[in-house]
Amino acid sequence: MFELKGKTALVTGGGQGIGRAICVALAEHGADVVINYRSNRKEAEETFRQVKAYGVKAWLWEYDLNAETVTSDFFAFIQPLSISIDILVLNASIQIRKNWHEVTLDEFDSQMNVNFRASLELIQCCVPAMEQKQWGRIITLGSVQQSRPSKQMIVYAASKAAQLNMVRNLALQLGGKGITINNLAPGVIATVRNEEVLADNVFKEHIERKIPLGFIGEPKDMAATALLLCSEAGRYITGADFVVDGGMSLPE
Repeated sequence: MFELKGKTALVTGGGQGIGRAICVALAEHGADVVINYRSNRKEAEETFRQVKAYGVKAWLWEYDLNAETVTSDFFAFIQPLSISIDILVLNASIQIRKNWHEVTLDEFDSQMNVNFRASLELIQCCVPAMEQKQWGRIITLGSVQQSRPSKQMIVYAASKAAQLNMVRNLALQLGGKGITINNLAPGVIATVRNEEVLADNVFKEHIERKIPLGFIGEPKDMAATALLLCSEAGRYITGADFVVDGGMSLPE
């Protein structure tokens, strides 16, 4: 039920962290993978190496999703490869910590462009081929902030709430075409983004006390749920919001 041989996935922000874990999990089950990354070639090449170890095809797509020409640039990259995307994992995001009254227009634009607009554009690009095959899987990566916004990340939180609304909207429209779309919302995961704050042992212990399971998650914990949603095992799941947070979001 988890077999993905013959499927091609695009994972944005696949160079490291959760994106890398998802790339590797999909490759382990037979999917070819397009690995998008913004600038860190060294990390992306390590993802590429791990994906290729499973004997599947892989491609690196160095691209900043903040660009205004996502649609045309995506087609310019993919057309020479003669492939279409069956599985779209929208993992890339920008997160800027700042008090709400200090947010600049550029900071607003970059977060909304990468976290929401580019996701919609890539969905628009990939869905027609999915419709032809009557099979497709789309996953957006959300955040606990989509429902519990941080005071220092007003735009990031709003972009994630908008993304979840988009998932629910499109689930109603794409379900009859064999395409599922779901949101996967991580709790506190040990990634580069959280490395600095989790280096503070006092803060880390404070966070762990809020998590019923008692420990910080790892990228592989997200990849396991992503694999379910990308495979036939998840064929009857769409429009859902999967929170993978060790129980942190449960009411006390």
